[in-house]
Amino acid sequence: MRLSFAVLAILLGLMQGCGHEAKSPQASAAKAFGTAIVEVGGSKQAAGIGTALDQPVVVQVNDAQGSAVANALVQVRVSGGGGSTPESGLTGPDGQFTANITLGGSAGNYAVVASTNNAAGKPIELRLDEVALGYQETLGKQLNDVYCARCHDPESTPERVSNHDNLAAQAHAFTEGGVLNAMSDADLTAITAHGGPALSRSPEMPPYGFVLSKSEVAALVAYIRAIADPPYRSKGAVYAKN
Repeated sequence: MRLSFAVLAILLGLMQGCGHEAKSPQASAAKAFGTAIVEVGGSKQAAGIGTALDQPVVVQVNDAQGSAVANALVQVRVSGGGGSTPESGLTGPDGQFTANITLGGSAGNYAVVASTNNAAGKPIELRLDEVALGYQETLGKQLNDVYCARCHDPESTPERVSNHDNLAAQAHAFTEGGVLNAMSDADLTAITAHGGPALSRSPEMPPYGFVLSKSEVAALVAYIRAIADPPYRSKGAVYAKN
């Protein structure tokens, strides 16, 4: 009988323990403070809606002399329902903090804001811009990787050697909004489907109309619009004044 009471007491203790909510970990307290927060890498990436960016966002806290500050608290927030892992933490010995960013569930531009406080408690913020791609833009990104990036992306990767510098005419990166935003959707469609000569441009730009369907060409144009820097602003409908 005594054994039964002992077992019952243990069970009651376990039940009471289960009733308590687990405490969420508190953010580490800052042990040092800087005067600036700068980007090391990770901005201007594009990924599908609701997915993580390929590369982490890395920021660095510096003092007034531009030297890295270790043990400064950095907090990260993402607009539009996106998330950061971790959301906060202390900078390392190199003054840097790394966060993996997941975009929200809607296509469009997202702001990643990294912040730290100076010694007076004043927040110092850094904004990094990212892009969430919808279905059509994601298809365009995939087509770009297969057909376009070798010439239009000047950066070589382990998977792809860039041909950009071997071209006589400059092949604009798809992020060059300063140039491509001035072109209409019809012009981008024509030069993609029929090649450079369709717009009196370099014949080094081959026609893809026999390789890609109309919907695939439209997906490429949508992708170009999505990643433009500065962002592309559709002119939309124009109404006459009364």
